[in-house]
Order: sequence, then structure tokens, then C-alpha cells
Amino acid sequence: MTEARQSVLILDFGSQVTQLIARRVREVGVYCEIVPFDGAKQAIAALDPGAIILSGGPASVTAGTAPSAPEEVFALGVPVLGICYGQQTMVAQLGGRVEGAEHREFGRAFIEIEAMVPLFEGVWAMGAREQVWMSHGDRVIEIPDGFQVIARSDGAPYAAIADVKRNFYGLQFHPEVIHTPDGAKLIANFLFRIAGLAGDWTMSAYRERAVAAIRDQVGDKRVICGVSGGVDSSVAAVLIHEAIGDQLTGVFVDTGLLRAGEAEQVLALFRGNYNIPLIHHDAAELFLGRLAGISDPEEKRKIIGATFIDVFESEAKKAGGAEFLAQGTLYPDVIESASVAGGPSATIKSHHNVGGLPERMKMGLVEPLRELFKDEVRALGRELGLPDSMVGRHPFPGPGLAIRVPGEITVEKLEILRKADAIYLDEIRGAGLYDVIWQAFAVLLPVRTVGVMGDQRSYEFALALRAVTSADGMTADYYPFDHEFLGRVANRIINEVRGVNRVVYDITSKPPGTIEWE
Repeated sequence: MTEARQSVLILDFGSQVTQLIARRVREVGVYCEIVPFDGAKQAIAALDPGAIILSGGPASVTAGTAPSAPEEVFALGVPVLGICYGQQTMVAQLGGRVEGAEHREFGRAFIEIEAMVPLFEGVWAMGAREQVWMSHGDRVIEIPDGFQVIARSDGAPYAAIADVKRNFYGLQFHPEVIHTPDGAKLIANFLFRIAGLAGDWTMSAYRERAVAAIRDQVGDKRVICGVSGGVDSSVAAVLIHEAIGDQLTGVFVDTGLLRAGEAEQVLALFRGNYNIPLIHHDAAELFLGRLAGISDPEEKRKIIGATFIDVFESEAKKAGGAEFLAQGTLYPDVIESASVAGGPSATIKSHHNVGGLPERMKMGLVEPLRELFKDEVRALGRELGLPDSMVGRHPFPGPGLAIRVPGEITVEKLEILRKADAIYLDEIRGAGLYDVIWQAFAVLLPVRTVGVMGDQRSYEFALALRAVTSADGMTADYYPFDHEFLGRVANRIINEVRGVNRVVYDITSKPPGTIEWE
């Protein structure tokens, strides 16, 4: 393997779990990028990958308009791993056959190991019966020349196939999900035993490369960076400041939609700890004025995004004519904005400016985190020396409390929510659970309930509490608080927050997608 070919290209055919493939690859120190299948030619030329992975997807190979991989993928001379639909299109393109299956497989399944190949070495034994996760309607019925069956299941006679000579492997199951217990080990085998990659991609190396890239892009120009107090914008600001120093000006916009104590924490971090020039713009009146009377969640998001642009446009002029705007765009934002049209992952985060700013701003974008996942941003923050209290903060989306007040937003509702949310997080920290939980927050429901408090009847809001665990921010399950904890939190909120007379706990699990409430 040459030094240049140390990365992996993942072709996205629209699977809702494509990002999990990238997570598994990066977890073992290999850099990878995801591109839609129809952008493969350009990506191959730009990345010069040492291996290629074809993702799953919702299409059927048997349809006349089914997406396929460009022929360059199989002519490049690097190992290729096809997963689910990726296996099927590989088979169809190389001379095999796929058909709609009478016996579909969705969920847990078991495969029988038919042959030992490098993909299975050290993981599975010949003749073993292993658990995997299936999600397919079509199935392979004839494999191309040069391939052999290496595993089968009741519903898929070609559950895993291999052309060992060309290093082409196809899996009908999904190794990237945790429901295939040994799936991560199989992906590691593909990367190291088969592709011969070094696995030496580190956050220290990323930091050096990012600093150099920022300097190269910006030169002697000025940059303004929006900081919100969240992990992403904080890490982006500190990284850019390391690269260009006082050419960076931070802009902290108080939208009126922040959590309790947020403004004070941001000012202390940037002015006190890092001495980064920071403009504090109190725009609460502007944001709340534009949001007045608006109930639709998507309209609220767009208003917030547009208002941010207006504020930054104004501040850019005050900051000595900054020519670049920096923001903490992450890799999932980029992927979702460029995902397969019509695929389950094609969801653009409408409060972000992924893909560019309005032309009237005439500013370039600096997005030093756009290649990183959330946990990688936290690792970079630690590499940069940010305090754990900042790096370990729960995610707080750009729209802030706006998406935790379903319906019309008012100052009264925001104050109620802030107080209740602060109590909830205080109890979570007191119980030693903050770092165990991926995200926790309160939601002020758009309903009032009748209750009796003391000797009086009350007519006040109901409040929902949510806490989820997640390994990657894509899927989540509720955290199983004990009743004593929930009772203590509810009692404090009802006693200390005027305007709430009922507290409920949301135990909904989330499939791949947003963790936010709306």
C-alpha cells in the first residue's frame, strides 16, 4: 500500500446507516469520506482511495433505473466491499444475477460460515453459526465468475461472497450496525488484512493539517466566527485562533433562545481563557420579534437561520471588513446535504448554511470541522486543551430552545423552560449521570393541564423530560432513570418553577436521524 492510498471512499446508495460505516472505519484510525454514488468518479480522482465500500440503499437492482457504481470502482485495482445493496449492484455489474426474494429478511438472522477467507480470519471459524443483521428484499441468485460463497443464511444462499484474487467482497448483511456483534471486526479485517491500510489517522495529525489548511485558505484576511457556547463552534473558534491568531474575531449572538447561564459561560471561556477577540451581540429582541406568532417548526428554523445571516452580515462590516465567515459545520451536516436524492438520509438541516452563504454576503466559508463526526470534534477539543466542562457538553442545536417550545414562542415560555431545564440538568449532574447520557433536555409542551396545588386549582403547562444514550448521535434510546430520580426532578420543577403543574418523561427510542424534539 503506497503512502498516498491510506484513505477509504464510501459510495452512498441512500442507506439510512451509511454514516455508521464511516464511524466504524474512523474508529480504527483510517480516514474515509462518503460521497453519493453518482459523484464517485470525481471522488476517486480527488481522494485516490486505498479501498472502496459500497453502502446499502432502498433501491432494487432489478429496476431499470437502479443506481450503480461506475466501472472505475472495479478497475481501480483496490479492494471493494459491497454491503447489502452494495453487494447486489456489485454482483449485477460483474455478471451475476439478483432477483426479488420471496423470503425477505429484516432484523436478526444467522449465517453459516462456508469458507475461510481473510475477511473472517480471527473473527469467525469454519462451520460456525453467527448472528448478523439483515435488511433486504432482493437477493443474489447467481454470483459472477471468480466469486465463491463464504457464508449463507436461510433467506440468502449468498449471504457473503468473495473474489479473493481481486479482493472483492460482498455481504448481504450489515456489519456496520451493533446488531451484527462482530461486524466492526469484519470491517477492520477488510481495512487491515485485505486493504493493508496503516490505520495511523490521528487527531493530532488532523489538527496539524487543519491549521495548515486554514492558513492557506485565509492568508492575511480577517475571519469572523459565530460562537454559541456549544462544542462545535467553540472547537472551531479555538482551532482557527491557533492558526491565524488575532485575524479571528468571535461573534457571540445572544438569540434569546439560549439555556440558563449560557451567555456568561461563553464570555468567560473566550475572553478569559483564550483571549480571543469577541463581539457580544444581544439580538434577543430581534430574534423573538421575528419569531412572534410563528408555530411551524420548519418556519421557525428558517427564520433563525436567516436572522443569523443578517446579524453576521452586520457584524462583518463592524469587524474591519472580514472576508471569511467560520462555522462549526460537521461531517453529518455535509453528508445529509449531499445525500442521495430521495434516500432516507436526504435531510438538510435548514438552520445551517451547508453548501454556501447567500451571494449578497460576498464572504468565503471556513469550516474546519466539516470532515469530523461529533465524537471526533470532542477529541479535537481535548487535543486543543479545551476544558472537559466544554468538550463534554451535551449537544445543543442551532435553533436552541426554539425547538423545545413546540408552537408559538414567547418570553414567558422561554423563562419557564430555562428554569425547568436548569433544574433537570442540575439533578442529572448531582446523580453523576451527565457523562453517561448523550443528551438531556426539557420540552415545554403546547398544552395546559388542570391540577390542584395546595388549596387552589391551577391551569398551567405540562413539561416533558428527555434523556437519551447514543454512541454516534444517529440512533438513540431513552435513559432508564429510576422512579426515585424522576420523582425528585418532577417535585423540584413543580415547586420551583411557576407555570408548570405536570411533568412527564419521554421514553421514545429514536431510529437513525435527528435526536431533536421537533
